[in-house]
Amino acid sequence: MRVLTWNVWWRFGPWEERQSAILKTLADVDADVCLLQEVWATAEQNQAAYLADQLGLQWAWSASPLGGDGSGRIGQDGTDIGLAVLSRWPIVKTEELLLSPTPDVDHRTRTVLHALIDAPDGALPVFTTHLASAPWASAERCAHVRELMPFVVARSQGHQRRPLLAGDFNALPDADETRLLCGHRTAPVVPGVTLVDLWSYAGGDADGHTLVGANPHVRGHGHFGIRIDYLLLGIGAGLGTTGRVLDVRTAGEEPVDGLVPSDHYAVVADLS
Repeated sequence: MRVLTWNVWWRFGPWEERQSAILKTLADVDADVCLLQEVWATAEQNQAAYLADQLGLQWAWSASPLGGDGSGRIGQDGTDIGLAVLSRWPIVKTEELLLSPTPDVDHRTRTVLHALIDAPDGALPVFTTHLASAPWASAERCAHVRELMPFVVARSQGHQRRPLLAGDFNALPDADETRLLCGHRTAPVVPGVTLVDLWSYAGGDADGHTLVGANPHVRGHGHFGIRIDYLLLGIGAGLGTTGRVLDVRTAGEEPVDGLVPSDHYAVVADLS
């Protein structure tokens, strides 16, 4: 099974040209499950639906409650932003968790999208999210981790396959919120349940940076050369026992027709 997580950068930059580059990259990776962030939608078109149709996949999408361009950052009022799951196999159930607002550090409310996938040999629970982006918002991200972990665990119990949680967490591997999320270097939010960072487990000697200065879309961000996008595999009491990582790598680094697809690189994992 091949799984991908990717922040596809909403409608920033040359978004219409980037759409083709995103599609080409996803087609080349050929993942069975794609967990996406910053996916746009308008009254006329949904990016998740378009990508799924072109790739022959099932799809689910969840809008941010404060979607649209209320911030004026892209000058396109009515353009929603949200999370998406694309799947080679049927999506039999979806659910959304609304995380607590962070009005002091972020311009929108954050969510978690859950999809239960009818994969071969057993249902696969997957989750995608995009936590607060402000560099100083570690406390808010920790608070969101405490909210989302019980949601993840409750919807993952009773299935043979271990759950996958993925997304743009806007947190470095040694940040408080990442350590709390994984539960290895501090007490886990849900006793007896930890999350394995697949890159740390099988990424080899590479740094796995997903926000990189060599990417022309990143140069205006003010910080780069960091790993903030993760694929995490749940292990522990009440969770499934099937699933281990074979390989992890990044994708989306190469320009397509001269254009890098997104400001983030994707993370791709092959699982047994």
